[in-house]
Amino acid sequence: MSEARIPVTLFTGFLGSGKTTLLNRLIGTPAFARAAVVINEFGEMAIDHLLVASPLEHLVVLDNGCICCSARGDLAGALRTLARGYAGGSAFDRVLVETTGLADPVPLMETLCEDAHMAERYRPHGVITMVDGVNAAGQLEEFAEPVKQVAIADRLLVSKPDLAAPEGLDRLEARLRALNPGAPILRVVTTETDAATALGPAWQPEAEGAFDWLARADQVARAAGNDRSEHLAQSDALRTFTLWHDAPVTRAGLVLWLDKLAGLKGAQLLRMKGVLNVEGEPVAVHAVQRIVHEPVFLPRWPDQERRSRLVFITRGLARGTVERTLDALGFALGSKRSRFVDPETYARFVAASGRFR
Repeated sequence: MSEARIPVTLFTGFLGSGKTTLLNRLIGTPAFARAAVVINEFGEMAIDHLLVASPLEHLVVLDNGCICCSARGDLAGALRTLARGYAGGSAFDRVLVETTGLADPVPLMETLCEDAHMAERYRPHGVITMVDGVNAAGQLEEFAEPVKQVAIADRLLVSKPDLAAPEGLDRLEARLRALNPGAPILRVVTTETDAATALGPAWQPEAEGAFDWLARADQVARAAGNDRSEHLAQSDALRTFTLWHDAPVTRAGLVLWLDKLAGLKGAQLLRMKGVLNVEGEPVAVHAVQRIVHEPVFLPRWPDQERRSRLVFITRGLARGTVERTLDALGFALGSKRSRFVDPETYARFVAASGRFR
């Protein structure tokens, strides 16, 4: 798949978290000069009046070059509109999608992966979740949507820190770390925050962020006094745990494991992120439910550690069940050239697949 595909970042958060206020502030800044912004909540943004006389239906180009489009609930349609309007040009090089407050971001990500036309032009590139610093503690107790929005986030922004009690913010951040130990947590005043602080690496090309994500998860485990291989937290029927894998990982095994994990366990897999040692090379892997991001071969190891390491956030999927599947990572194709799969290779495939039952 071409690396020229345009990255799409999802910007989500529960009702009243402040994501629209922040987006309104950022939308006219230089960081958005070559960005397309798709608003999934028609009628809420202050740019609505600009959408009336736009050159394409529901689309406007602001003075700084930022393209704004109202999705009206149809992300695929909005992205196709953008693609048609700017076919053959480089008017925008990334897309930010603001979801509704009650949205489950996963179906939006599935749109990018399962629609063949979308997958040719766009690729998912991270989830940023706004968390209400005043009301989130109660929302996380009462509603399922904000829990999932937090669990699958690559970056967590806590809004209204100037309105919340410091001890309340500390308790909230501890809860967020339990739900998602790898994502960085930042307190932001939506009327003052700059794009670099708010969006961070999720708005930049992929680099070695997987190592940073794993390091934060490890710090949470150490702070909780847990061994790295044990559960980091268990709340809201969610389990968060880290697995380390010493055995060799083959390229064929990586493909088999990712395909089986997402296909058979995806409904219970809220998030998996990690770095695998694939035939001596560091490879970043990332999955959200049934969506598997393309593995990324990283340029270097950050330290002397060469073991594969993975962090999971699951619902109703126990650590032991996942751990049993790791043997599939060592699956090797047979060396015999034939029109048919040789019996030994097929037997290994069946054995590896059986680990996912």
